[in-house]
Amino acid sequence: QVHLAESGGGSVEAGGSLSLSCTASVSSYSTYSVGWYRQAPGKQRELVATITRGGTTTIPDAVRDRFTISRDNAKKTVHLQMNMLKPEDTAIYYCNLGGERFGYWGRGTQVTVSP
Repeated sequence: QVHLAESGGGSVEAGGSLSLSCTASVSSYSTYSVGWYRQAPGKQRELVATITRGGTTTIPDAVRDRFTISRDNAKKTVHLQMNMLKPEDTAIYYCNLGGERFGYWGRGTQVTVSP
């Protein structure tokens, strides 16, 4: 069974930074796309950033200039560096392995940005 362990959430003031990490317990980690999604209260889950096994990233315009995703296949870990955080970034952030539709999910980590 695949397990995704997220860490790094917390509370920060607007303009601050947080770094999230997610380590997977899977033998063929390097073959998967991995990424982060988030869900704010009352809103649908949305893409934050993904990175393919080849290193291609997908980051929506809303966060592209502020967030960076990277992966370390040797450590089976994906990182999300979030800078210049805004109150609208407040959400539960979920790690994903293998794609949104059929992939695996972490339990989520709360990110709260105060004005």
